[in-house]
Amino acid sequence: MPTSTLDLSQRVALVTGASRGIGRAIALSLAAAGAAVAVNYRQRESEADEVLARIASAGGRAIAVRADVSVAHEVEAMIDAVQSGLGAIDVLVNNAGTGLIRDIDELTEAEFDRTLAVNLKSAFLCTQAVLPGMRARRWGRIVNLSSAAARGGGLVGVHYNASKAGLEGLTRGYAARLGREGITVNAVAPALIDTEMVAPLKAANVVERMPVGRLGEPDEVAQAVLTVVGNAFITGQTIAVNGGVTFI
Repeated sequence: MPTSTLDLSQRVALVTGASRGIGRAIALSLAAAGAAVAVNYRQRESEADEVLARIASAGGRAIAVRADVSVAHEVEAMIDAVQSGLGAIDVLVNNAGTGLIRDIDELTEAEFDRTLAVNLKSAFLCTQAVLPGMRARRWGRIVNLSSAAARGGGLVGVHYNASKAGLEGLTRGYAARLGREGITVNAVAPALIDTEMVAPLKAANVVERMPVGRLGEPDEVAQAVLTVVGNAFITGQTIAVNGGVTFI
């Protein structure tokens, strides 16, 4: 489990889509920093349980909460479960996402709508749900997982581009309105991280085109998340974690 000098021992964190990949790495890193962590998942219960076991084995505290975070009533139930099980949510990481690869001639309206619901609407729903408590305590950290596709052509499709660009707009909008209340809102924008989502792209020789010559690791994204969680003067920013594939 990663180690950290950041002390979150009095904080509760919720990470959406945390049963695998980048979300899993973020949940483990927050737990290593001392936070009690709610591990959200939609389908992969056994993998979420493995994350809990890792956290527990290191002496941490965590619960798993199933919810489709693109559905309002499921988000409400999830927040209630987290608050009952761990306490008020101080750190929200909106990581849940979908990256269905579709060219413009294949993309359907249903796929476009689903991508925006999972990648963008979910962040809105979860943020709105945790804000009352954060504002009352005048402390909060919200981190949205964007992508290099928000500002570039990308390899997934225009639906993905739109969802991530919207997420960065949402980030800046909330940051501008919440900064004086002790709440920071930032985005972390990975690209070509070695996860299940990127596996179909490995055959496209993407590694050879990257300045660092390799795919990124989920832990490297988690490090960036912890950086903005630990800094009260960074807000409204997008932190690129992409091996130099694009420059923001």
